[in-house]
Amino acid sequence: MSKEQKSDVENIFHGWKNSGNLDYVSCWYKKAADYMTDNKVRSALVSTNSICQGDSVAILWKPLFEAGVHIDFAHRTFRWDSESTSKAHVHCVIVGFSKAENKKPRQLFTSGQVNLVENINGYLIEADNVFVESRNKPLCDVPQIGIGNKPIDGGNYLFTKEEMEDFIKSEPKTEEYFKPWFGAVEFINRKPRYCLWLGECSPAELRKMPQARKRVEAVRELRLASKSPGTQKLADKPTRFHVENMPKGSYIVIPEVSSERRRYVPMGYMDDSVICSNKVRLMPSATMYHFGILNSNVHMSWMRVVCGRLKSDYDYSIKIVYNNFPWPTPTDKDRAAIEKTAQAILDARALYPDSSLADLYDPVTMPPELIKAHRANDKAVMQAYGFWGKLNSESECVAELMKMYESLTADK
Repeated sequence: MSKEQKSDVENIFHGWKNSGNLDYVSCWYKKAADYMTDNKVRSALVSTNSICQGDSVAILWKPLFEAGVHIDFAHRTFRWDSESTSKAHVHCVIVGFSKAENKKPRQLFTSGQVNLVENINGYLIEADNVFVESRNKPLCDVPQIGIGNKPIDGGNYLFTKEEMEDFIKSEPKTEEYFKPWFGAVEFINRKPRYCLWLGECSPAELRKMPQARKRVEAVRELRLASKSPGTQKLADKPTRFHVENMPKGSYIVIPEVSSERRRYVPMGYMDDSVICSNKVRLMPSATMYHFGILNSNVHMSWMRVVCGRLKSDYDYSIKIVYNNFPWPTPTDKDRAAIEKTAQAILDARALYPDSSLADLYDPVTMPPELIKAHRANDKAVMQAYGFWGKLNSESECVAELMKMYESLTADK
């Protein structure tokens, strides 16, 4: 947004909590709601789908609903292709809303098909008006997850394989300081870059590596030149990262961004022989049970509704998606079943050692063994929730999860 647009948002949402996180299009919803006061006017807007995703839902729709607004009808996300030669497109929703007499049933459109429903909430699903708000710690008793490492190095510590090999030829002593580096793209495609990690290198050793020392000096100068006082302060320790998260042993890796074409966000295990970037989320102390729940259709259904998006791709948020997810209360039998089916997912992947997660989770090339393993895991997780045989769609699943969320947050 331009400065003028940001000023518009500040003026229109004056006094609203976290309104600075809203997209500019939110202004029209707020203005329309203002004009509805004390009359029966109804409004409908076509807008980008960000209006009904991520933290925007709680920031925008919660106060509007509290002011008497309700959604009369809606069309869930669809792609609106541009007629220009560039073939640009945006992902849109249509939301009809008012403060007028509450019409029931309401119309909820998906891919051009309409369902008559009792209520449409801010996520544009048939469920109660529940708002999933940003949370710093998990709602349930599960491991906390964090982002990976954020260097603020201007690219000085990151190398392709060929660049690393050339660098080592020029300075052989640096070989022991290189580690594979995985962000979301590298992890999903199994093509790591490489990081020159000098955070634990002694001054004496660093002075013996003049090429590495030049990289450190470049990082120091980059940070000193920053307008951010925090980044300038980081110049005092140029071999260290801005954010450091290097769990010992094995941990689960969750890509921050993943294609909407995949039914499951590709997750997996890494260990301390590699370094992960801030483009992935890391779960230390993770068990096979945790892996099974996270890879289930239950978790994916929740993620698809409450996550933000980059264009149409899933943006997996710690504070919105993971920390608010209602976990089941499994019996010992349930837990053992999920551990077994989770391991079967890893075993099915291992049958294709030449394939990346991008290959394995492409809906066209996903192997039958992996599909079967995921379906078995889905069933085991749904049985732990008590959903198996009772729910027939993702929207029904999310509606039940939102009831659990509402119950868990009722006295918090």
